[in-house]
Amino acid sequence: MLRTDDHSRDSAGLRYVYPVISRRAGGVSVGINLNPNNACNWACVYCQVEGLTRGGPPPIDLVLLESELTGFLHDVVDGDFMQRHVPTAARQLMDVAFSGNGEPTSAAEFPAAVACVGRVLARFDLALPLRLITNGSLMHRPDVQGGIRHLAELGGEVWFKMDRATNEDVAEINGVPWSTDKAVRNLAICAGLATTWVQTCWFALDGKAPSPTAVAAYCDALRPLVSQLAGVHLYGLARPSMQPAAPRLTALPAEEMQRFAAHLANETGLKVIVSP
Repeated sequence: MLRTDDHSRDSAGLRYVYPVISRRAGGVSVGINLNPNNACNWACVYCQVEGLTRGGPPPIDLVLLESELTGFLHDVVDGDFMQRHVPTAARQLMDVAFSGNGEPTSAAEFPAAVACVGRVLARFDLALPLRLITNGSLMHRPDVQGGIRHLAELGGEVWFKMDRATNEDVAEINGVPWSTDKAVRNLAICAGLATTWVQTCWFALDGKAPSPTAVAAYCDALRPLVSQLAGVHLYGLARPSMQPAAPRLTALPAEEMQRFAAHLANETGLKVIVSP
């Protein structure tokens, strides 16, 4: 049975397509993994990908991707996949999401993959949300913008990672030398192309919750973009990290997550959805 605490990419025995039960989506999410080599341009301390390496994906076999997604959806729509693999309470197909084992937009074939998924969903006449879960680091690329624009035309949306908002915190949490100013610029680009949610993983590091300085910086970074954003998905540690820093991470109590969500909503006016 699928579980919320296990997002294994090989649960269906396929290269690019994998089902998960998503807390944030609220049911079964069909994942599209464009990084089957476990390579990413970031190295987040909470990442659950085992054997994560730096880099980008190999060439994507779009014919195989289309075949896998078509076969899997046949099993869901016309077969007994839900009965065999999904707990009763979660037996609802919620979305198709570009996520996987690395940054999806790092694939040169990303725009073509969006078009491919769109064709398959149209073939099944499925009005499912198409989502991109991204760290936003490649938003300056015209091909990435084109892919997101097409995703928006298909009724899709973007979940844009912003875990912290100081350069020092991002370097420690996400493993990259990254400018908050650049992150905000990229977030603005993304919000101008498609409906965009900020997704934020909130947790304790070395037993300490994010500091008041970190909280203030985060609110300050989002405040200028409030009118352009759909809201914030705030989530905690539901699955174990497979990175060397794993012993340093601790989930925050649900009450503390809710307090931060209330503070963020009060400070910015943004809608905040919490998944402890």
